[in-house]
Amino acid sequence: MAQYRSHTPDTLSYTESYLQTFHRTKDIVLEFRTSKPTRAQANCQDWEPRELKADQRAKEVHHRTVANRRPLADRGGG
Repeated sequence: MAQYRSHTPDTLSYTESYLQTFHRTKDIVLEFRTSKPTRAQANCQDWEPRELKADQRAKEVHHRTVANRRPLADRGGG
């Protein structure tokens, strides 16, 4: 409602009522709010599995390319 281009006495009354309700009940939201250190730790834990997967993929690609470079005789062919 605060973003309306213009207000009437009714919209101002509604806005005031909503604001009072918010301030009366905001403790519920604040109870579950995370701190900066908690968010930083969660972000770090989110990135760790991604880095591990990227490392595994890089090793697999390296292993495949090394295997492809072996001479044909070493692979049992020709």
